[in-house]
This record gives sequence, C-alpha cells and structure tokens, in this order.
Amino acid sequence: MTGTINNTTQNQHNQEKPVRPAASNPMSLGTLPIGKLLVQYSIPAIIASVAVSVYNIVDSIFIGRGVGPMAIAGLAITLPLMNLVMAFCTLIAAGGATISSIFLGQKNVSRATDVVNNVMTFCLIHAIAFGGLTLLFLDPILEFFGATPETIPYAREFMEVILWGTPVSYVFIGLNNLMRATGYPKKAMVSALLSVVVNVILAPLFIYVFKWGIAGAAWATLCGQFTAFIWVLVHFFSKKSFVHFNPRNKWFSGAILKKIYAIGLSPFLMNVTSCVVVVFLNKALLDHGGADGNMAIGAFGIMNRVTMFFVMVVFGVTQGMQPILGFNYGAMQWNRVKETLMKGIWIGVAITSLGWFLTEVFPDTLSRMFTVDETLINIARDGFRIYFLCYPLVGCQIVIQNFFQSIGKPQLSIFLSLTRQLIFLLPFLLILPGFFGIGGVWASMAASDFLAFVVAIITLVFMMKRLAREDASHKLQTK
Repeated sequence: MTGTINNTTQNQHNQEKPVRPAASNPMSLGTLPIGKLLVQYSIPAIIASVAVSVYNIVDSIFIGRGVGPMAIAGLAITLPLMNLVMAFCTLIAAGGATISSIFLGQKNVSRATDVVNNVMTFCLIHAIAFGGLTLLFLDPILEFFGATPETIPYAREFMEVILWGTPVSYVFIGLNNLMRATGYPKKAMVSALLSVVVNVILAPLFIYVFKWGIAGAAWATLCGQFTAFIWVLVHFFSKKSFVHFNPRNKWFSGAILKKIYAIGLSPFLMNVTSCVVVVFLNKALLDHGGADGNMAIGAFGIMNRVTMFFVMVVFGVTQGMQPILGFNYGAMQWNRVKETLMKGIWIGVAITSLGWFLTEVFPDTLSRMFTVDETLINIARDGFRIYFLCYPLVGCQIVIQNFFQSIGKPQLSIFLSLTRQLIFLLPFLLILPGFFGIGGVWASMAASDFLAFVVAIITLVFMMKRLAREDASHKLQTK
C-alpha cells in the first residue's frame, strides 16, 4: 500500500465536519489516551464478537441435541464453505474499514465517503456472484469438502438457506465494519447483538417447535442478520452520521476497489486457506478415523466452535485496534501506533491462554454442551488436549498479523496468515497422521501454531526497526 494512500495527497479535496464530542468523534483517535481508546473501541467489538461466537455455539448445541450427532458432522462439513462465504465478504469489509480509517486520519472525509458508497456496491456484487454460483454446484462442492451420504443432507439443508441470504449477510458485515471504523463502535456492537438475540430466540423455535431441523438453525441465523442489516442501513442513510451515503460521491470506483482488494486480500486469503486446510483435515480424519471417521469430523466441529470463540474475542480486540492503528498511522503518530500494538498483544495472549487452560482442564465439560454421545466426547477429549498445546501463542500471532493489515501493509499480513494456516500446517497434516493417526492431526495444528508465532515475532522485529527509521526521517523533515 506504500504510495497508494499518501498522507499529503488531495488535501485540497478534504472535507471538514463539525466537531462532535470527543467520545464519538473519530478525530479523537489521534488525541485520546490509547488505553481509553482501546476500551472505547475494543470492548464493544469484543462484546459483539463474543455474541457472534455464542450464537454459533448455541446453534451447534441446538443442532447436536435437537437433530443428532450426524447433524453436527454435517455442520462441520459446511465449515470450509462458510469460510469461503466469509472470504468474499471480508475482502470488501476489512479493506474498506482500513482505508476509511486511514483517510479519516488524513482528515479526508470525502474519500472516506467514497469508500462507504463503494463497500455497499461491491458487497452486493460479491454476494450475488458468489452465492448464485455456489448454489448451482452445491452438492459437488460439499462432496469435495468431505461430505458422505450420511452427512450431505444436513450440510445441503443448512447451506442452501445461508447462500440465499448472502446479499443480506454481506451488506450487514461490510457496513458494520465501516460503522466501527468511522467512529461508532457501540452502534456496531448493537448491530451484532441484534443479530445474535434474534437468532438465539428463533433457533429453538424453528428447530424444536416448527421441526425444521438443521435448516431451522440457518433460517434463524438469516433472520438475525436481516435485523442487523436494517440497523446498519438506517445508520448510513442518516445524514447525522459522521460518514454516510452520499449520492454525489463515487459508488463504483476501480481505484477504490483496487485499494480495498490490496488490504482486504489478507483476511480473504486467511479464510480461503482455512477452507483448503479444513478439506485436508476432513480427509485426514476420515482416513485415520476408521469406522469413527464421521464422528472424528464431528469432534473437530466441536473443537472448532470452541477455538473460534477465543479467536473471535481476539478478533474483537483487533477490530477495536484497527481504527486506532489506521488513523494514527495515517497521521504519522508512530509512538501511538507502537503503544496500541503492544497493549493489543498482551490482551490477545491473555485471551488465548484462558482458552488453553479451559480446554486442558475441562475438555469433557465443553464437549457435553454439544452432545451426549460418548464416542464423540472421547475423540474430542484427546483432540482438545493436543490441539490447544500452543494455543496461548495464537493470540500474539493474530494481533501481529492484523497489525500489518491495519497499517496498510497487506503483503506482510497475507504472509503471516499463510504461515499458520497453509505453509506449516499442510506439510504436518501430510506427515504426522501417518505416524500418530488422529493424534497426528491434532498435533499438526499445535505445531503450526508454534512455528507461525516464531515467524510473526521475527517479522515484527524487522518491521518495527523499519518504522523507527521512518519515524526518525519524518521528524527530520518536519524540523
């Protein structure tokens, strides 16, 4: 991104807005204490992320107990496809949020408005193109991802509903990221909570009362997202919002799309590689699980829900950090950038360390939330204890990866996302299960977490030295 968003470019086109109170003015990102800003931005994002994780867990509990253990396996089969669905959404959402923050740091409200308009347009285009194409080839895709005759009916029922709802999901997620980035973290939290509350209320009704099975869980998810979709649209259509839709600004810009893609490519590839890895994971579990292959996939589905809970909390921290980092990087306030990063790393490590403790000490308790099947619980027990061995380090790696994305250096963010989910994990998956069976599958994930952490630390050390040189050069130029 170096050179694509210049701090001094187009200052003559900047738009000034009336100053609002410090608590709600995005310009306060450059002046308020970092600790206070992290509380202001990260806590709402964490609450929203926890809420999303909770409703994913609650959905799985309703499905596991209301439909059956094979439905849990079917739901696990949909994970790679769900990652692909999210990939094409976060490509726009994350890129747009970062760019809008940087433009606001440069006090260029007009360009930030262009970003909001374009995010709306490109979210709809991506949703229609990806959702429609996937629906046409849904069964072959699910079979490629490891669906068997026993699990594919459940996976198909769930994904058909989700795919029809992609326009609603994409616009909600894309604009919600922009809401947080443009100075409304609490409203962004409310939209996520609306989605969760509606989902949690409707899921048991659709599954147990209406007898819609796993499709009922998908319909509950879509209804929740539609409620939040209306909320974010009302916000961005309101002229009271600091940055809002403006018909006079650009709605379809190739230059904006290029910048969005450049930064959004990192989370996009992270989701795509997750998809690829889950395909290999499912194959390894089927190959080495013997008669319990489908159950092993179900156990991985349980572990995935638990690990994603803590990962989503860390993502909540990084989402709160993103506007702070983007704004201060755009404003060339390097000390504030470094302070935000270091505090984020310590918070991230604390969160994943808690996840490690709970999964090592209470694996059966966690599994019994989802199922009463003893085979599933026994497989998950060993999985939890091996998979989570290096989990405390994951929080640090995620924060560093998202740091590079937030300051407009997508290449480094992409590289770090690939190390954990592809470069290290796939070779381990091809080698270790041959020696240790299913235990080798879980060990592969722990080993890749450790190596990805080491690479992230080395990359960060070199990058911080470069930022220090840029800081010194900037100070000399401004004297």
